Amino acid sequence: MEILWVLIALVMLGFVLLPFLRRKRGGAIGLVSPDHPDAADPANYGFALEEELDIRMPGPDQDLLDVLDVVQRTQDHRAAQQLLAGTETEGERRWQRVQAFAGAASLELSRRPGGVSEAPGGQWLRVWRAEAPKDAGGAAVHAEFLVQQAWRTATPGTDEFRIIMEEARTACGEAALLAPGDPVPYIVELSVARGLGYSQKDFEQLWLKILDRAPAHMGAHLAALHYWCEKWHGSRAEAYAFAEAAAARAPRGSLLSAMPLFAVFEHLPEVTLVASFWQSEVVTKAVHGALHAVHSARPDDPMLAHVRHMLVFFLVRGERWSEAMNQLVHVDGHVGALPWTLSADPAAEFAVYRALAVAGYEANGGSPASLPH
Repeated sequence: MEILWVLIALVMLGFVLLPFLRRKRGGAIGLVSPDHPDAADPANYGFALEEELDIRMPGPDQDLLDVLDVVQRTQDHRAAQQLLAGTETEGERRWQRVQAFAGAASLELSRRPGGVSEAPGGQWLRVWRAEAPKDAGGAAVHAEFLVQQAWRTATPGTDEFRIIMEEARTACGEAALLAPGDPVPYIVELSVARGLGYSQKDFEQLWLKILDRAPAHMGAHLAALHYWCEKWHGSRAEAYAFAEAAAARAPRGSLLSAMPLFAVFEHLPEVTLVASFWQSEVVTKAVHGALHAVHSARPDDPMLAHVRHMLVFFLVRGERWSEAMNQLVHVDGHVGALPWTLSADPAAEFAVYRALAVAGYEANGGSPASLPH
């Protein structure tokens, strides 16, 4: 929570400075009026307008977007059922799509809880489970929906939260029985384990089930990392050890080499007013590991955007403007990823960091013509 407040404060500061950012000689960022000819303008690089940024996903998945549109417009679950049935169980994309469908249903319910004369939002998910109780995709989405409902509507530690999480744990077990080789139900349960406070022994037994099915699953590792963090059931040392072990055993082309960067992010100090922190050995080493992972990963890896977004955050804070711009050209347009999703307005926070990157890039001689795409 402390990190969240710090990030919010940074965003508010960004809103004050953003209209006046400009490039200056000598590599610094100065202040000018918004209409000054030297004012930095992200639009010059073909970046999307802030209001056009998609906060639902970290990167493009047109099939998912098309299906979400159909499901939410018609309230018919069958397109979602067909999409998940055709998505491989071992890959990252299935997990992302399960999260997206569950999130859509949860958000619909929060906006339209229903009443005497109105059906509640997300009714299509209830119909899905009722009409196809043996469908593994629907069962996984339902389990993730319950998890998101617990975090969205209840406070950890309360009876309400525990009751929803216990229901989610049961749903995870049902989903696992319907698809024995699918790691997704167990990945969903990682969040249940964090919320209910599984013992480390029980958590490790759950983790072994995932490793048996998808040992290099980046999404699963990110979900597990939260459990080991200092703010939950582990410590800084345990979280770093978990992340570094994942990076050490990462197969060729895997994004697991970026795990230490996420561990650093989860343990940022409450206040980092000293710029040298962002050039410290621990941060620099983690950033280099993530850059290596990005450069060696498959271009179509569904988790690639997650790592790029986190790199933008660290590279901007470290004033590595050119490298930040190189990441921005790959992810601009989608902002549904850490660290932006911790903000009440992910698009606005992303836009602040993007503007800082542009201003710093131009202050050091960069231009749209010099930026590779």
